[in-house]
Formats: sequence, C-alpha cells, structure tokens
Amino acid sequence: MAEPMTIRQYWWIAVVSAIVAIVFGVLALIWPGLTLSILVLLFGVYAIVYGLVELGATLGAASTHTTWWPHLLVGLLSIGAGVLSFAYPDTTGVALVYIIGFWAVCIGVVQIIAAFLTNLLAPAISGLIAVLFGLLLISNPGVGALALVMLIGIFAIVLGIVQLTAAVRAQALFGARR
Repeated sequence: MAEPMTIRQYWWIAVVSAIVAIVFGVLALIWPGLTLSILVLLFGVYAIVYGLVELGATLGAASTHTTWWPHLLVGLLSIGAGVLSFAYPDTTGVALVYIIGFWAVCIGVVQIIAAFLTNLLAPAISGLIAVLFGLLLISNPGVGALALVMLIGIFAIVLGIVQLTAAVRAQALFGARR
C-alpha cells in the first residue's frame, strides 16, 4: 500500500515527463519538413530529459521504500537512446527508426510489468502504446522521414496526454487524502 505515497509526493515528476513528451510531439508536428539531423537532436534531447526525470522518480521511490526499479530501467534506457542519437547523428533514417523503435518497446515492457506489480492502469496503457508504437516502427523501417516525424510526434503527444492525465488524476485522488 506504499505506492500511493510515492504518487502523492512525486506526481509532479509525471507531469514534467508528460509536458516534455507533449512539447516534443508538437515540435515534431509543427515542423513537418524537419531534416533527419534535427529530428535526431530533438529525439536525443527528449529521451535524455525523460530519462533524467525517471531517474529522479527512482530516487523518490527509493526514499519512500516503494517500487523504484521500473523508473531506473526506463531512465537508463531513455538516456542510452538519447546518447546513441547524439553519438551517431549522421545515422540513416532506418537506423534512427530502429533506435526509437527498440527504445519504445523496452520502456513499454518495463511500464507494463510495473503496472502489474503496482496495480495501476496508466502505466499499462502507456506501456501498451509504447510497445505498439515501437513494433510499428521496427516492422516498417523504410518509412519516409516525414511520415516518421509525424508518427513520432503523434506518439509523443498521446503518451504525454496519458501520463499527464494519470498524474493529475493521481494528485487529485491521493493528494486529497493527506
């Protein structure tokens, strides 16, 4: 029953993560003519910020003796994907599709496992969205850069909205129980 305490105290971490995802998604959609190198930079920044937010959630969860390892895994995977995108900025579109696709599948699987362990629905929904998105990218690596930008933008916005809704709902539900 310790999990609600973490949500109550650290709901704002999910809000920050959601806002970063939504901003990234909107930027990807309003700049449909993005070059691949700008997309790599945007994704790298997004993944690293998302990873740092998750590492912050790890510290918060560990300090309250609640489930911390999903945050750690997602944080490390996200930072790793961001670093890869900066380390190899001249990669082809196909390589970027695979990096983003595998990253999405990995964090999605971790979120789904965390949802089962914590009995929370929002991580399961966002995890399922991430896995489906990742599999879609991996199964269609030759997709054009413009379609990739639009798909990534939509994914980030949907994921951000789900996370933001869950965070606000958790704050309203658990914050009132102080």
